[in-house]
Amino acid sequence: MLNDLIHATGSDVRAACRAGRHTGPTPGLALGYVHANLVILPRDWAFDFLLFCQRNPKPCPLLDVTEAGDSEAKLTAPGSDLRTDLPAYRVWEHGELVAEPTDITRYWRDDLVSFVIGCSFTFETALMAAGVPVRHIEQNVNVPMYRTNVPCKPAGRFSGPMVVSMRPLTPAQEVKATQICSRFPRAHGAPVHFGDPTAIGIRDITKPDFGDGVEIRNNEVPVFWACGVTPQAALMQAKPPFAITHKPGHMFLTDLKDTDLEGE
Repeated sequence: MLNDLIHATGSDVRAACRAGRHTGPTPGLALGYVHANLVILPRDWAFDFLLFCQRNPKPCPLLDVTEAGDSEAKLTAPGSDLRTDLPAYRVWEHGELVAEPTDITRYWRDDLVSFVIGCSFTFETALMAAGVPVRHIEQNVNVPMYRTNVPCKPAGRFSGPMVVSMRPLTPAQEVKATQICSRFPRAHGAPVHFGDPTAIGIRDITKPDFGDGVEIRNNEVPVFWACGVTPQAALMQAKPPFAITHKPGHMFLTDLKDTDLEGE
């Protein structure tokens, strides 16, 4: 983590990504600014995905949608360039991961539509301010994320399981976290599950499908939030001929403040 980016602005983090100075995960960076997931699809797949987001607002809360061929997230980060301003991307062909570049300029096409989707990193500043620990930030690793057996509502060609992120908390901390996160519905809102991971189809909590494992202490239980990596699971199932997403945990930093999403 770049120490100078912890108290930076969203614009500062984007500039660091654009210059190639930051290519790692973004938890704990630009405290107080809204982090976002990214999905980029050809125009002829965009309506189905828009409908998928509307039917599944918990894992896919939309913040911004671009015009076809426009790489600027005008509503959330004027002046940004979605081709260069994230630390790392994933490029997909027919549902298969084919590259993880730090710049997607060479992949850009005039028919691509970009979707900027809320992220749970957004409410972590509020959690820490209230004394609720965020273990992956404490341990300087990426947040653990898991596929579940909870199905999303299908839309057109898109369907698949909900993906969740996990933060270990004591029962008292879980209550406080629920109260705090409920204020941020466009950053996934309140947790969707806590306790037994097998109840939502997670076989081994020590082996996340995305991100890194974190320590769960004796007095803690795993607490799960809907996650914006859910579209990547849907992409693997729908197999569009071409798509680009963020690399899990490597988010797009917007100019919105976390307070801008409170209560929406």
